[in-house]
Amino acid sequence: MTELFELGLQLDVLLRILRFLGLLILGVLVVKVLAFVVGRTMHKRFSEQSIMITRKIIFYSGFLIVIMTLLADLGLNLAALLGAFGVAGIAIGFAAQTSISNVISGMFLISEKPFEIGDIVRVGDNTGVVLSIDLLSIKIRTFDNQFLRIPNETLIKSDVVNVTRYPIRRVTFEFAVEYSTELPELKRVLLGVAAEIPEVLDNPEPLFLIKSFGVRGVDIVFGVWFAKADFLLVRNTVAERMKTAFEANNIRFAIVKWPAEH
Repeated sequence: MTELFELGLQLDVLLRILRFLGLLILGVLVVKVLAFVVGRTMHKRFSEQSIMITRKIIFYSGFLIVIMTLLADLGLNLAALLGAFGVAGIAIGFAAQTSISNVISGMFLISEKPFEIGDIVRVGDNTGVVLSIDLLSIKIRTFDNQFLRIPNETLIKSDVVNVTRYPIRRVTFEFAVEYSTELPELKRVLLGVAAEIPEVLDNPEPLFLIKSFGVRGVDIVFGVWFAKADFLLVRNTVAERMKTAFEANNIRFAIVKWPAEH
């Protein structure tokens, strides 16, 4: 009789566990579907990062509700449990000041929108494509295919360059030529180089600037405009054509500043 009672008790516990797991899986699926539907509904009116943040808020909030509901279904005293969480939360709060700072910084980034998912950004020496914008950090894939996580607090305190914010860009070469160089002829050569490259825009027109008279010679700034997707093509083509044109016209030069790689 005792064995039958213990067996029945074990079956009851097993059924409760299976019921808990089944409802948990069902609840998580429902929350995921809800987050997906809300994201699809927001797709036409909101940015990708807003959709991503909303989905995560719905998922984590819904997951918490499912867990609390299932615990209540098991007969646990939620008031006592929440009280224990409250005491633990105070201790965790002191240890999580950095996370809180990142969350606050993340809210500023989301509202300010200095960049979006898919933009190319430069933070310090790091440049890459924005993969996600979360409350704690942003994730970036660098151009040598590395994963980079930058805390939001760091972004708030740093200079962030959004390379692809605008549809057109300018690549700029800074170099020095000998004092004996005829500057009008140099300008004609450089503008001829720009005119031969289809991807270079006529409007805005190429930049030719006499920057200063330096130790090495006359410092020149030369820049051309193009659609942002053509950066590497234009950068390399202009460099190649400049070298060829300088050699053909006996113009001796020295590079002062080379354009960035991205």
